[in-house]
This record gives sequence, structure tokens and C-alpha cells, in this order.
Amino acid sequence: MPAGEALAEETAAVALVDHHVHGAFAREVDRAEFEDSINEGSPEPAPEWMSAFDSQIGFAIRRWCAPVLGLPAHAAADDYWAHRRQLGTAEVTARLLRAARVADWLVDTGYAPGQVLSPAEMSAASGATAHTIVRLETIAEEIAAEGGPGRDYPAEFRSRLTAATAEAVGVKTILAYRAGLGIDLSAPDVTRVRDAASRWIDSAGSGRPRLTDPVLLSFGLQAAIEVGLPIQFHTGYGDRDLDLAKANPLLLLDFLRDPRTARVPVLLLHCYPYQREAGYLAQAFGHVYFDVGLGVNFTGAAAPTLVAESLELAPFAKQLYSSDAWGPPELHYLGSVLWRRAITSVTGRWVDSGDWSAADARRVITMVARDNARRVYRLG
Repeated sequence: MPAGEALAEETAAVALVDHHVHGAFAREVDRAEFEDSINEGSPEPAPEWMSAFDSQIGFAIRRWCAPVLGLPAHAAADDYWAHRRQLGTAEVTARLLRAARVADWLVDTGYAPGQVLSPAEMSAASGATAHTIVRLETIAEEIAAEGGPGRDYPAEFRSRLTAATAEAVGVKTILAYRAGLGIDLSAPDVTRVRDAASRWIDSAGSGRPRLTDPVLLSFGLQAAIEVGLPIQFHTGYGDRDLDLAKANPLLLLDFLRDPRTARVPVLLLHCYPYQREAGYLAQAFGHVYFDVGLGVNFTGAAAPTLVAESLELAPFAKQLYSSDAWGPPELHYLGSVLWRRAITSVTGRWVDSGDWSAADARRVITMVARDNARRVYRLG
């Protein structure tokens, strides 16, 4: 039996730790909204002459999710959607989340709360344990929406961050979306923070303002370092609201060189198309880790190339599994099945060629699948 086949059987039995994920949809969605949710790059509806099912991720849904829902592999998109609607959201979600074989979800609750399942609801639907990741910008924007005086902002942010993280396992920043990764992330003087907060809050108007001020973004990160939990950074691929050139993790070099930063694990999320840059950083800095979640889902059948490149430079103890699924539970399941297939395909080739032993391949797969995340986030 080729090594890849043997490894695939063993890898299928490993319960994953999905260290970066969002909730599945908490409500019924129509087909247009579903297709929008499997197109990461564009915030606009697809034109009438195009279907998101005609993509790597669309083909992967029809190939791998269809059988879980009781359809043949490669079921036509129209048949898939009709059957999915017949089953209903709750049943589709339960089947796909449970089929993912995830033991722990580390859930970022900062994006579109109320539209997707909470950590507790994710746990109930999947039978797995769910943990909370706190988004730094969400805390800041809640403070600004309340309109308090800017002079109180530093103390108020620290207080709320401490409360929000009391039972969380990590924090996350979407700095890459808001200002890019290349800004000065050194600790700002408290006077600058108060002045920046006053300007931001005074100009906010009604509703929740969007945090883009570099001083306040830097302050939030420095406050998170004081809390001491792992810090997740969005890097690389995202929708077009992000400047991809400013999401290259190499732009974090000055921040990573700061001795204060070395106090906490830094998790580089997604990384695609900068997976090699992330691998270098994970090799160069003892406190840096990374994943290729999101990219695995959206590259579909091409995911083995992405996974192989992620294994080139970085120590294997510095890589974690994630799906970065949000919305359709298909993404939670695909993250699992496509990563399992990719890593067994890649390492299986290396075993067959004599470059790796089968025992080493099994050990690395288990490290990335669960053990590294358990260590970094202290999950026990």
C-alpha cells in the first residue's frame, strides 16, 4: 500500500484542534448569499453569468460535502442546493460539523456576531469543545460607540480587555485590514493614545466607528501583550477591503524583534500567498507560529501544493491547523477534509521516496493537527 493511503487512514482518525475559526450560519440563507459566502475576495454579488460553484472551492463542496449530506459525489450544483434546502440549516450544520472530526474550536467572535453560531452553539451543534478568541478592534469600537471621554480610553480599554479575556484562550487583531502590517507597533505614549482616542470618538458620529488609527491599533496590541495570551494576526489573503501588499507578514519584522513581543506566542493566520514568508518567520523567531487555513479551502484540489510549501522552512512544531471557516458549515468540513488529504498526500510522497519515515510523517501530522495548538493555547 502506498504510504499516502496508509497515512490517510490514520490521519482521518485524528481529532483536530481548529485554532482559528468563526461560527457557522445561525439562520437560513438563500443561494445568492451562500455563493457570496464562498467567494472570499469580492464583497459584491456574483454577476448572473457566473456561479461561485464554478471554482476550486465550489467543486470541492460538490465532491466532499455532497456525500455527507446524502448525495453522490460531484452532484450538480442545482441538485446540491435543492437537497441542502430540503435538509434545513440545523441538519446540514450538524452533519458537516460533526464530520469534520474537530475536538476543539477556537472561535473568533468579532465578525458579524448574531449571524453565526456562538462558541456555545458551535459546541452544541458539533459535540466538540469551543473556546473564545477575543478581537481587539471590537473592544475598541464598543468603547468609541459609547462616546466616553478620550482621556479615559487607555484605562477603559485595558479594563475591558482583562474582563473579555478572563476565560478566553487568545486574542486576535485585524490590523492588516485597518492600517496594514507595516505601521509603527511600538508602545505609544499615553498622551498620544488619549489624544488619538479623543479625535476618533469625537468624529465617530452615530453607530459603531471603524478603528483605523495607527496609534490606537498599536496601543491595543501592546495592551494584549500585557495580558499574556497568544496573539493572532490576520495576514495574507482576504477580501478586497484589504491591501494584500500590506498584509505580508514580513512587515511585522520590527514588531517581532521587540523583546516585549517575545513574551507571547504570535500566530500568523492564513498567510497565503505569503506561506513561505511565514515559514521563514516561524524559523527565525521562537515565538512565531503560522497556519495556511483559508487558503487550503479556497485552493481546493490544489491545496497539496500550498501545504507542501508551508512545510519547506518552518519547524514542524511551529505550524497549526485551521479552517478559518465562517458562515457555510461546508467550509468547516472542507477545512478538515482538504487539509487531511493534502498533508497525507505530501508526506506520503516523501515516505515513498525514502526521504521521510512513516513514523516521522505520522508524528508531524499529529503535531500540526492538534498537539502544537494544545501547547500554544494551553488547552491541556
